[in-house]
Amino acid sequence: MNTPQDARQFAPATQRNREVILEILLQVLPASGTILEIASGTGEHAVYFAPHLKPRKWLPTDPNPRSLASIAAWIAHSPSDNLYPPFDFDASASVWTLPDTTPITAIVNINMIHISAWGACLGLMALSDRILPPGGILYLYGPFKQNGEHTSPSNAAFDSSLRAQNPNWGVRDLDDVVAAAKAQNLNLINTYQMPANNLSVVFQHT
Repeated sequence: MNTPQDARQFAPATQRNREVILEILLQVLPASGTILEIASGTGEHAVYFAPHLKPRKWLPTDPNPRSLASIAAWIAHSPSDNLYPPFDFDASASVWTLPDTTPITAIVNINMIHISAWGACLGLMALSDRILPPGGILYLYGPFKQNGEHTSPSNAAFDSSLRAQNPNWGVRDLDDVVAAAKAQNLNLINTYQMPANNLSVVFQHT
């Protein structure tokens, strides 16, 4: 009989980026409340961040059943009393339902908007406007174009490979993301250069 741990997935990039992402989260997240993670993937970020971010709560979500199973298995392997069970959630849906938690004060989204249709990014911004309080934070991490140009040859190659898999995917231009955020009452407050030509992008809800 399989154990929950059998469902754990591993993303090598998580081991490389989790510490530097945590450094930024500790600087920008509100001091309390629930942090809603959209597109939690394997769940490795959730189980690493949650114990470091107490007393905040962490709510991991994903629309993919395999990912939800992996998140649950990681939580069983590395439990934390401020980590909620994973929740089936799709940011691109037209109607959202979330579990009852402490007030959501921030949303974290890592490596999603380039491997999903643009509608997922727009849905994420609309969700943020709907549920974040004034002063709430939206944190994005991933590769971005800047001023319409790729920031490195490796990002350009990555963009080509994504579009070959799905023409609706691709590295987004930061200006387009900022404009979509602003239309949903989210103001860009900072960007941080991260390893491997990625950015941390932080918005605040008005």
